[in-house]
Amino acid sequence: MWRYPIKSTGGERLRSAEVDLRGLVGDRLYAVRDGDGRFGSGKNTRRFRRMDGLLHLRSRFLRGQGGPGAEGLPELIAPDGRVVGDPTAFLRAHLGRDDVELAREGEVSHFDQLPISVLTTATLDWVRREVPDVPVDERRFRPNLLVRTPPGTPPFVEDEWIGREARLGTTVRIDFLRSSERCVMTGQAQQDLPRASAVLKAIATAHDNRLDALATVLTPGTVRVGDPLVLG
Repeated sequence: MWRYPIKSTGGERLRSAEVDLRGLVGDRLYAVRDGDGRFGSGKNTRRFRRMDGLLHLRSRFLRGQGGPGAEGLPELIAPDGRVVGDPTAFLRAHLGRDDVELAREGEVSHFDQLPISVLTTATLDWVRREVPDVPVDERRFRPNLLVRTPPGTPPFVEDEWIGREARLGTTVRIDFLRSSERCVMTGQAQQDLPRASAVLKAIATAHDNRLDALATVLTPGTVRVGDPLVLG
């Protein structure tokens, strides 16, 4: 289970997470915003600005920090593992830009597509087989949930979930709507993973650049590692 409190940075691995109608609480709640109002990402679009170097940073979410009733704040973690005291000042130095700042989500969502991304071990193992010379783990695809599937499960089984609802644990219900369209971010270097353009090429050739299942939240609650995913 993964959460990415500051969009496009490395995230934090969780044992449990609260889930509200927006998604995992704190996930991508903050982003790096430039002077044109575009958010730091691994790609250039009308909404996003490519900012190389963000994936070498990590972030984590501190629930309830900042006083009674506070929703929580993100911590930015430098490549050497130290917690950054002034995120905006650090980002300006790290990125070599004086127009960026750490910004909380406002009217425009920080999500690229939908709030919950689910990836299976069957699909992840397929990627590893296709690019055996490249280190691959789920961090390249930035899912919220990695679901362990039984032996013999075919890759891209997530496709069969589109249009269906599922229960996570005892309370959370989600609705699978589509899969992610992958971009160059899958092959960018991050922390201990080297640059690897072969990852995106393999996905593009075999599966039209699509990988995972994206969902919205129907019923909030708490999800824990080890909870079953039960399709409706």
